[in-house]
Amino acid sequence: MLNIKPKYVVNEKGRKTATVLSMEDYRSLMQRLQDLEDALDLDRAVETATDFREYTEIQAEMKKEGKL
Repeated sequence: MLNIKPKYVVNEKGRKTATVLSMEDYRSLMQRLQDLEDALDLDRAVETATDFREYTEIQAEMKKEGKL
């Protein structure tokens, strides 16, 4: 769970107009956003993939090629 502690910039009427985050909070938020984008890309790839191979088949091929 995120534990972000934003600070707010307010206008003369007391309305929030901007948010200020610590660099630590900002980096954490950006990392979570990147992870979410990666997960969505993976979901999209699985949905549109037309050919799958079993992991054991790929593993055997890589062993044969000396890559494992």
